[in-house]
Amino acid sequence: MEETRRISDPENGSSSYGGKPPNPLSFSSSSAAAVYKQSFDGERSLAPCNKRSLVRHPSLTKVSDISVENEFTLEKNKSEFVPAMRSGAWSDIGSRSSMEDAYLCVDNFMDSFGLLNSEAGPSAFYGVFDGHGGKHAADFACHHIPRYIVEDQEFPSEINKVLSSAFLQTDTAFLEACSLDGSLASGTTALAAILFGRSLVVANAGDCRAVLSRQGKAIEMSRDHKPMSSKERRRIEASGGYVFDGYLNGQLNVARALGDFHMEGMKKKKDGSDCGPLIAEPELMTTKLTEEDEFLIIGCDGVWDVFMSQNAVDFARRRLQEHNDPVMCSKELVEEALKRKSADNVTAVVVCLQPQPPPNLVAPRLRVHRSFSAEGLKDLQSYLDGLGN
Repeated sequence: MEETRRISDPENGSSSYGGKPPNPLSFSSSSAAAVYKQSFDGERSLAPCNKRSLVRHPSLTKVSDISVENEFTLEKNKSEFVPAMRSGAWSDIGSRSSMEDAYLCVDNFMDSFGLLNSEAGPSAFYGVFDGHGGKHAADFACHHIPRYIVEDQEFPSEINKVLSSAFLQTDTAFLEACSLDGSLASGTTALAAILFGRSLVVANAGDCRAVLSRQGKAIEMSRDHKPMSSKERRRIEASGGYVFDGYLNGQLNVARALGDFHMEGMKKKKDGSDCGPLIAEPELMTTKLTEEDEFLIIGCDGVWDVFMSQNAVDFARRRLQEHNDPVMCSKELVEEALKRKSADNVTAVVVCLQPQPPPNLVAPRLRVHRSFSAEGLKDLQSYLDGLGN
């Protein structure tokens, strides 16, 4: 068996971040932004953020070109469907020389971060981070995005705004980290999914993808941000960038990412001003979950390079019908992607929304009339007689 490895936890196949994620509210530091610092044993440790230093990114004051569905509202109707979240994740280095993915599964988000439970019902956070040029940006985003979310005073009432802000603040904090330690230079795509009650909100920057199974039908909850996308290409060219051979500025095969400040011309225009062609602003999609929703798959592009969305849902659905185990299902998705010759690191998260396995889908049998009426036979005979004349 090929080596499997998990970035955010020493043991693969777990459904949490080292048992529980670090509590951001327990940190106290005077640093202006979170940075990696060198510890005495030579390992890198993470210095915490000062909540008072967090400044909303200027782009949030502008009208975004991303269309967002209805604003998030807390659910209070206890009679409505409430999902029962169970998650699992698996990650494999694949054919690459190093592992640059990270992921995070928190089935009880509010409790894990020491916050009061919301009347909306259960809460959860799931994220996949696909690094490039090193793993530092992926690890940084995996650790900081949930922290910025819970530290925001508008959480959870303004979840769309909070999610966008968390991505942008993480990007800004990583810039400061890289300015203090150039060895951290790298980038990462990021996808984060938050569930509150029966509301699902997905924020995506890059080419990770989230797909919801709704009675066996694949519902894409994110859009791949590739430079060749017509919408992204227009934005890139308006920002002074260009697309060459499918790559942003001939260098990067994604149109949105966190980090990559070391790549010239990516996050600054030629005149040195900000708002270059590569942005960290996520695209948001929301939906209200119902009894028809079965599970959610989140994967890096190593999964989607060899799986179509519906194909992945069909595959995962069959496996969950057999064992109803999200950890085993995520492992099987990763192993199948490698069998299909995925050439990247491969990471998959599976979130079950029901306690029971997905039901068998039985198509209704249609009643088919196989006999002709006397009038129909007469009409047919008349038609045939007419052909003979």
